[in-house]
Amino acid sequence: MASIKDVAKKAGVSIGVVSRAFNNYPDISEKTRQKIFEVAKELNYSPNIVAKNLSSKKQMTIGLISSGMLDSGEKDSHISFDIFKGVYTATKENQYELAIYLIDSQEQRGKSYAKFCLERNIGGTILQGIRTDDPYFEELLDTNIPCVLIDIGVEKEHELIRTVSIDNVGASRKIATYLLQKNHRDIAIMAGKREAYVNNWRLKGVYEAFEEFNLSLPEERILYGEFSEEIAYQKAKEYLKDHKPTAFLCFSDLMALGVLDAVKEAGLKVPEDISITGFDGLMIAGYTNPPITTIKQNFFEIGQQAARAVQRLMEGKETEKHIFVDYELIERRSVSAL
Repeated sequence: MASIKDVAKKAGVSIGVVSRAFNNYPDISEKTRQKIFEVAKELNYSPNIVAKNLSSKKQMTIGLISSGMLDSGEKDSHISFDIFKGVYTATKENQYELAIYLIDSQEQRGKSYAKFCLERNIGGTILQGIRTDDPYFEELLDTNIPCVLIDIGVEKEHELIRTVSIDNVGASRKIATYLLQKNHRDIAIMAGKREAYVNNWRLKGVYEAFEEFNLSLPEERILYGEFSEEIAYQKAKEYLKDHKPTAFLCFSDLMALGVLDAVKEAGLKVPEDISITGFDGLMIAGYTNPPITTIKQNFFEIGQQAARAVQRLMEGKETEKHIFVDYELIERRSVSAL
């Protein structure tokens, strides 16, 4: 990785000017500051945030960067809110400051991850809602900013990156096994987004459950509802024209709501004709007719664990590479035994 000396040389300024630019000193012109940032990005340079945290109170700010928040609706907005509450509670414990930033993929393309954090004096970040094809995710491994990812993994280990989630493989295996134990065999899977890590984890768990029962899962039984109620409704509606599965296993409660509407619209009853399961534990899933069997996640705890992990990274302390939070299978009236 390039040093501050390399940046200064290529930008044609002194090391002190580079340092002052990254620390937002007002005596550095915007033109010079931007030139230094461009050179730093080109050389993949970012200052050693961890070292600064240990000696400067200015680096006591944790940034919670949430992508895709504006795409969520009223029915699932409490997921992000509970994560925010968990993060806030944990940051208050040790007198850290919390800054929340709502962004989208387009905004990420306009500004580098390191620059985004440095301009806001962020010493460590929590990324929520980030996808594997987002620019900030792609840039992570090239920075030395402490970071905790929620519901996403990294292929290579990085000393300053940690992840927090439930055991998505185990949870999806559990709910798939639940259906299989009730003698369901023709199960349609309403999966989420292909590029989402949680989607791949949950598919893995479903495949493992089918293998344990010596069953195969044909590709045509896997539908992609994009974690959207409306898209899941349309996909289920189309699927039901030519198929009548005994159950839909959905990778989110929101998609389960869409599937429930499609099944009822087709003149079928839940669970008498078709069973439905969800995932997440949205409050609304307990008030549908019938209430939906689901995997409940503790999003408040996920937020707390993420905040505590990033604090330990910022302080140079050891912490687990991946932190798993407990989940629970909530059995309701949307599933019948065959």
